[in-house]
Amino acid sequence: MPSHKKLFIETLGCAMNVRDSEHMIAELNQKESYEITENLKDADLIIINTCSVREKPVAKLFSEIGVFNKHKKPSAKIGVTGCTASHLGDEIIKRAPSVDFVLGARNVSKITKVVDKKHAVEVSTDFDESTYAFGEYRSNPFKAMVNISIGCDKSCTFCIVPATRGDEISIPSDLIVQEIKKAVVTGAKEVMLLGQNVNNYGRRFGSSEESCDFTQLLQKISKIEGLERIRFTSPHPLHMDDAFIQEFASNPKICKQIHVPLQSGSTKILKEMKRGYSKENFINRCEKIRTLCPEATISTDIIVGFPGETDEDFEDTMDVLEQVRFEQLFSFKYSPRPHTEAAEFDNQVDNAVAGERLTRLQARHTEILDEIMDAQLGKVHKVYFDELKPNGRVSGRSDDGKLFFVEGSEELLGKIVDVKVIKTSRGALDGILV
Repeated sequence: MPSHKKLFIETLGCAMNVRDSEHMIAELNQKESYEITENLKDADLIIINTCSVREKPVAKLFSEIGVFNKHKKPSAKIGVTGCTASHLGDEIIKRAPSVDFVLGARNVSKITKVVDKKHAVEVSTDFDESTYAFGEYRSNPFKAMVNISIGCDKSCTFCIVPATRGDEISIPSDLIVQEIKKAVVTGAKEVMLLGQNVNNYGRRFGSSEESCDFTQLLQKISKIEGLERIRFTSPHPLHMDDAFIQEFASNPKICKQIHVPLQSGSTKILKEMKRGYSKENFINRCEKIRTLCPEATISTDIIVGFPGETDEDFEDTMDVLEQVRFEQLFSFKYSPRPHTEAAEFDNQVDNAVAGERLTRLQARHTEILDEIMDAQLGKVHKVYFDELKPNGRVSGRSDDGKLFFVEGSEELLGKIVDVKVIKTSRGALDGILV
């Protein structure tokens, strides 16, 4: 019997990229069997699934291609996929002729068509994959990631995603439900719903005449037997109406963890970013979540040093941090991206000033986080265990998204168990079964 080909795949960026990588593995395996390898030198096919949200990944890509080309087998192919592939297209092969194919983020289903076609470039952002049923592959049998939409309809002035992933199209709800049911049958009790703006779901479908918004989709999914937990990322503050927050708070299957991307606390800067809400709107939505669901944890994204950001604007951001007290913070210095409006703005903030603001923001958030985590000592959470760790430990997450470690074996995997917190740190909690 011929041996399986070996695939090395490096996934950069967001959860949607992770799911795109799983889709590519599933599609390739339908054509011929691939075995995943961690060893580059063994691979017959090397895929770099890229991100282009910030500057550094693009620069990193070309240095990696060079390294990979140097260490790979002579017969091995290199493919570049994802968002950077979408916006650079042919340029990747011009700059790095060792790359065999380029596949954009909106063209994942074409992986089997390009893999054997030298210097193939498929990067259309108009291609509609919304009704394509991908093959089955999940890196973790206990939880599933499921796309509910592709693309993005927003026009945030700092963001390259609409240029790389195209216009937003919702995936028909029946396809989503089918995919989740399949995952549940094979052991998943938790699903993560993915989209650039999940709560904009239902605004436009490709070929279907369906009428279903995000709140209705959550209700449909929560009826699936055997599914115990629903997570999603990421919603947009603009679409957080009362019906959605009510569903989030009252539906027992929906995990009480929500990502609400702020980007800036300054209404002036939010307007320049074209975010569509004000500082007051944002705080109001977070207060609504906390009122209806006091146990909820709220995470966010913040960009500092956006063009035109003054000290006053930054203080507004710090004020929101104090008022909402986010349990998790993803914060970055602004970096101009191609195909975005803000890259052309002439009032760029000095890099050193932006760096100082970022340091201050992160330092204050660290203090808040320490207070939040220290208060967990002795508390009991229901934890869903889904991963074996070295040294006889198992990890999982509580309903509100906190990462837990306990001593245990694979017998715990796929189970929801009461765990008491015995040790706290910023990133995770140690516990014992109770």
